[in-house]
Amino acid sequence: MIQWENLTKGEILGGIGIIGSAIAELYGGWTQGMTTLVIMMSVDYIMGILVAGVFGASKKTEDGKLESRAGWKGLVRKGVTLLIVLVATRIDMLIGTNFVRDAAVIGFAANELLSIVENAGLMGVPMPAAITNAVEVLQNKAKEDNKE
Repeated sequence: MIQWENLTKGEILGGIGIIGSAIAELYGGWTQGMTTLVIMMSVDYIMGILVAGVFGASKKTEDGKLESRAGWKGLVRKGVTLLIVLVATRIDMLIGTNFVRDAAVIGFAANELLSIVENAGLMGVPMPAAITNAVEVLQNKAKEDNKE
């Protein structure tokens, strides 16, 4: 049995590193696209909490206020998103490409960016044209990838 109180900082960080490496290996290596997707998912989740908790303007709850169930559902959705990317990665490994994973990552990143823009709008933050244009470009790229 592991005696948690006797673990050193190095052992803990080493264990975290091993787990992180195993996860990256499952995803066929950690790409900039995966990093971008995880960052966007995190930003979207934090902004969702702010929209509900500070502004009381969430579209996920009846009264627009912060609700633990809505937060939990958001986390579950993001977890399922990562599972779908994992499945897409494994399909790519079977057929010898990176196309399916990249298409999934781009599609989900576009969705996250759209949600971030919507959350910013609910907070009253004006959105630069470059960001709204990026949403359109990502959505068009995802549509093209789905047609192929």
